[in-house]
Amino acid sequence: MRRKLILTICAAGVLTLSLSAAKAQDLRGSNGLTIGKIESNGTIRGANGLTVGKIENDGTVRGSNGLAIGKIENDGTVRGSNGLAIGKIESDGTIRGANGLTIGKIESDGRVRGANGLSIGSAQGVKMEYAAYFFFFFNQQ
Repeated sequence: MRRKLILTICAAGVLTLSLSAAKAQDLRGSNGLTIGKIESNGTIRGANGLTVGKIENDGTVRGSNGLAIGKIENDGTVRGSNGLAIGKIESDGTIRGANGLTIGKIESDGRVRGANGLSIGSAQGVKMEYAAYFFFFFNQQ
């Protein structure tokens, strides 16, 4: 059976989790080639299939060594390992850096765009917050 983790954040800030049938979802570059996967249990794999990190149910992001490298909070704030805000994921898919400037956007159809509006990839079927972290924050840690 294939499963997909669904993370829902409601207006009251309550985090809910559920599982449904699905498989790991590919993250693709603008050339259409797979650059990573996010599995239903939050495991993040690189294009070569090796584990590069994990996003836990509480939003903690861990590197391949298991150490916390960041966190996605209920309000969309993205924090680095030092606890400082490094960005924000807004409910409309807009991604902002620590300075508040737009650095990208995840469209409702899964297209990922850079600050200039050009496509940098796609993440269809991947939770918006997870895709945003992968494309915009994971390599900052």
